[in-house]
Amino acid sequence: MEKSKTALVTGAASGLGLEFSCLLAKDGYNVILVDLNKDKLHDAKLLLEKKFGISVILIVQDLGKQDSAQQLFEKVENYTIEVLINNAGFGMFGSFYENDWERQLSMLNLHVITTTHLTKLLLKNMVAKGNGKILNVSSLAAFQPGPLMALYYATKAYVLSFSEAIANELKHTGVTVTAFCPGPTKTMFQSTVQECQVEGKIGFNMGCPIKVAFYGYNAMHKGKTYAIPGRFNKFLAVLPRILSRNAASNIVRKIQEKNRA
Repeated sequence: MEKSKTALVTGAASGLGLEFSCLLAKDGYNVILVDLNKDKLHDAKLLLEKKFGISVILIVQDLGKQDSAQQLFEKVENYTIEVLINNAGFGMFGSFYENDWERQLSMLNLHVITTTHLTKLLLKNMVAKGNGKILNVSSLAAFQPGPLMALYYATKAYVLSFSEAIANELKHTGVTVTAFCPGPTKTMFQSTVQECQVEGKIGFNMGCPIKVAFYGYNAMHKGKTYAIPGRFNKFLAVLPRILSRNAASNIVRKIQEKNRA
């Protein structure tokens, strides 16, 4: 793989991660794809190489483990990575005190620690070269508390705040950071949520992954600090500023309970 025009995408085997990878490949980027699902990663590699003629490196790794970012960085540090898309993530339905702690810890490591550390590790070279783009996938959930998905909402709020702050710090360096905040999207994320709560489902305001990824990808290339696809999602993002925080929490809980009914 060439040492230039290379992108790294986590959670790349399906859903938004795969759509981001296709957009990168279409623009001539070689891609490093990271995911837990070995079979789907190989399918993605065959698709991208056949359709776009680019080089693809596959890394099968659980990014929810401790020190995952450092381990991943050591595998890719010889490549000149111009684009980083921190997309890997999953959700869990259920009460915070009832859900499995090991699964919750994996979410905290993945959404917060790995995203933060991998961003830091790759930023140094980007800033030194005066060129680079980072897309951190947050969520519409970042704008309000989320009863029955408490840690998911909280970790996505962290991703949004963190990304906005460092985007400001990086002004005039040639490096941009974008927090992408999509609403519910028809991807494998929904299946992962349902694995933790069989009754769980999200059917309201469901987005098309191709259109959602395209929106986020364009926002990243434009250097936007944050991006929310869809007018209704933009409205939902500002709603907690109008309502009291208790009212926002109550509304989210009712939505979650309805989706589980």
